This record gives sequence, C-alpha cells and structure tokens, in this order.
Amino acid sequence: MFHVLTRPAPHLGRFRALMLAAGIGASLAFAPLVQAEAQDAAGNLVQMPSLSPLIKKVLPAVVNISVLEKADAGDQTADEGDGGDFQGIPPGSPFDEFLKKFFEDRGLNPKAMPQPHAQRMALGSGFIIDPSGLVVTNNHVVGDAQANKVTVIFQDDSRHVAKVIGRDPKTDLALLKIEASKPLPYVNFGDSSVEQVGDWVVAVGNPFGLGGTVSAGIVSARGRDIHSGPYDDFLQIDAPINRGNSGGPTFNLRGEVIGINTAIYSPNGGSVGIGFAIPSNLAKPVIEQLREHGKVSRGWLGVQIQEVTPAIAKNLGLPNDHGALVADVTKGGPAEKSGIRQGDVIETFNGQDITKLRDLTRVVAETPVGHTAKVKIWRKGHETTIEPVIGEQPENLGLVASKEGSGEDQQPAAPQRATAFGLKLSPLTPELRKQLKVPASVKGVVVSQISDSSPLADVDLQAGDVIVSVNQEPVSTPKDAVAKLKAAQLGADKSVLLQINRHGINAFVAWSSDQSDNG
Repeated sequence: MFHVLTRPAPHLGRFRALMLAAGIGASLAFAPLVQAEAQDAAGNLVQMPSLSPLIKKVLPAVVNISVLEKADAGDQTADEGDGGDFQGIPPGSPFDEFLKKFFEDRGLNPKAMPQPHAQRMALGSGFIIDPSGLVVTNNHVVGDAQANKVTVIFQDDSRHVAKVIGRDPKTDLALLKIEASKPLPYVNFGDSSVEQVGDWVVAVGNPFGLGGTVSAGIVSARGRDIHSGPYDDFLQIDAPINRGNSGGPTFNLRGEVIGINTAIYSPNGGSVGIGFAIPSNLAKPVIEQLREHGKVSRGWLGVQIQEVTPAIAKNLGLPNDHGALVADVTKGGPAEKSGIRQGDVIETFNGQDITKLRDLTRVVAETPVGHTAKVKIWRKGHETTIEPVIGEQPENLGLVASKEGSGEDQQPAAPQRATAFGLKLSPLTPELRKQLKVPASVKGVVVSQISDSSPLADVDLQAGDVIVSVNQEPVSTPKDAVAKLKAAQLGADKSVLLQINRHGINAFVAWSSDQSDNG
C-alpha cells in the first residue's frame, strides 16, 4: 500500500501515547554514547564521518508546513486506521500535565486542537529555494487549504502566512511564497541524474509533526513508477520517512536537493524503509514554470498509446518489443495533422529512444509548445520520420476524448452473424453501440460471446469488445472479420493483430495461431 506523507495534527487523546512513547525514548537517549566505528579493508577500526556539518548547513532552509483544512463529515480522528497512531492513554491521567506543558511550550492551546466534524490541521514539510521566500512542497500537502490558512514554520518556531503561487497535481508539486524582512536561508537543487543506487542521502522534514527530523540512508533504486501520476520517475530511498515528511527534501552529501519526499510503501502507514522522492531534474522545470506563470504548460501530441508486447512486435515485424504503439489518434490533434496513424509504433522522439510508454509521455510533455518534433515511427515494416508541431496539453484530456465520436450512428443493423475460433461475432447495432459505450466514429463487429477454449481468450479478448481491424485491415461485417481471421491464420507467420475498442477505448491485441491447437 502506498501512502502520501501528509500528517494531520494528532488529537489530544491520541497524542498522549505519542508523548509517552517519546518519554520512554528520551530515557534511552541518556545511555552511554558509543562512537560509530567501521573496519577498513585491512581490518583496522576507522571512525565514520559525521553528517553534522551537512545538517547545520541545510537545516535552516527546511520548514514545516501547517495547513488548515475542513474535516470530512465522517472524519472523526483525522486519519484513524491509517497506522502510526498511538492510543490507549485515558483522559485525566497524570500524563495530561506533561501534554499541556508540551503544547504551551510551543505556543499551542490543547483546547484549540482540531475536533471531529470541524477544521483540522494537516502537517507537512517544505524547503526554501530562494532568499525572497519561495518554498517548495507537495501539492497534496496544500491540497484542501483554505484561503490564507497555509503557515510556514521555521526551525526557530517563527511563523509566516504563505500564499500558494502555483500547483501541479500531475507531479504533486506546489510553490508557496512568504514575506520576510530579511533574506532567508535557502538550498539549491542538484542534478538527480548523477545520483546512483548506493549513494548516501539525507532526508529532513516534519514527521508526525515533530519538526527538524533528520534521517539517513541510500538511494535504493531509480526510475520507480508507483502509478501515482503520468510522469512517475521516483527515486526510491531507504532513509526513514513518515507522515509529515511530504514535501521535504532529500539531500546528497553536497547539501543539494536531489529529491522531494512524496510517498512511502507501507502495510501499516509507518516507515519500512521504502520511500519515494520526486527527482530534482523532474521538479526543477515544473517549479520554474510555477514561479513564472503560476501553472504548468506541457507539450501534447494527441495520441493514445500502449505497450508493444513480443506478440505485437512479431506481428508488425519489429526487431524488438520497444516503442509505443499508437492505439488511437485524437481528432484534430497534432499527431493527426502530421499524419501519424493508429497502428504506428513510435520508436524515437527528437532522437530519444522510446523503450517504455512513460518515456514518450515525459519527453512530449517537456517539449515546448509550438516546436516541431522529429518522430521516427515503424509502419507496415518500414521506418519513416514524421514532424508534428507540438500543441499545448488540454487541462482535461478526458473531456477531449469524450467529444470525439459524437454524431448519429449511420451503420445499418446487418442481420448476419458468424462464428469462428471460439468467437461469436455480431453486427454493431445502434443498441449495442449505446450499451457498450462505443463512439459513433468506431466501425467494426462485436464479440458477443467467447468460449473458454478459444485461443483468443488468452490474449484478453472479451465479450463486448468491438473488433475494428484484423492485421490493420478494417472489418465491416462478422463474415468479413471471420474471413480475415482465417486468412491471417493461414499466413506465413500465422499471427493476428486485432485492433479493438472496449467501452470507448482503443487498443491492440496480438495472437499467434501456432501457439495453440484450438480453433
């Protein structure tokens, strides 16, 4: 389970146990100190280097973010059941006096803590990137902030009301601005591309509202896609981070920010050593656009793409299964205007190899609007280059897709049906089109039934799918589809590439008939 790292401020009853645990931990802190040592290659004891100089350098620029939110109607404990909560100390216990003093020392009134069905305080982290007071954090940290209710808290506990300059949900980044009477301490972004697996990193933030907390670890992996957004490219780190670390920085040993802590993988909501940080090279251009324009403008090609499987690569004659297969082209978009078609495989974009789908998504988004790109594609056994002019990505891509295919259905309801390869095929009638949510622009035949023994069941063909083409040849009737399927089976490579439409979404599936004796 993935968790973002914003931490709602604990209620008083819950916080009692946290302080009790902290008291127990404090008693252990006075145990005799043991100097950290390690052995070199010769077996000699050597003292480990201290991170203290680095921490003293960067800590003043790391801040806590406090956001006043409206609690959900049914939210009684802010994040009850998410793990990481301490419970079990009854009200009125002697420990209450310790709690009251804890809050008073920090300028907080225990009676003013967020209550059920009211407002609540969410806690996160951030860091200053400019002496004028620009603060970077996660978008989800300020997600439901009320106007003028975002507060930036420094290490000396001084507080500044922050204004949200801009936010980008797709990368989960936000930029804040605070006013200060003097230049503020700040940190710089580093080059995340040079950080390797095994390099040491330091995370600083506000876990569980404790503030100024430092943890160390290494880069565990690069390029992680946790399916949180279209541009996932996370650094995975094992430096312990928890709720409240959201938006805080991950530093390299030069004191440069190479990641922004965003999420953890955890079965219980607490750190298990698997954390994810947005790499600085992804964050820098986004933050720069938020700084200049208050929003992010991205390039747009206007294609729906899917993975090239080995079976699809074989059918198309590709030498490998790299690239992005164009499953659909947006009407009137840059791709259609330049001549890119369904069934094309995009191999390179502006000279960059496309090995994974997100490679194309990311490189197109980073291309300036209005620039002409060079796109090398594979089409029917040959490579060609097309030069589309990149458009601006619409704010709501789903709305663009929903506008396509409007109009009256002109396809007549043909009476014939056909059966082959364990498939029962039917005409795409107006009634079926409405039931299956297939746009009027889509033509083909409906898979009304598929037997368990059908060889095409193994390639995820389902009842209700509309077969649009067979080996990139359009089909018009069930008998036409059967004829093309049989012809493909008798071909030299015995492979079939089907273009289908499933509830309005185009896709390709491939089947090699020599893999099965059925049909």
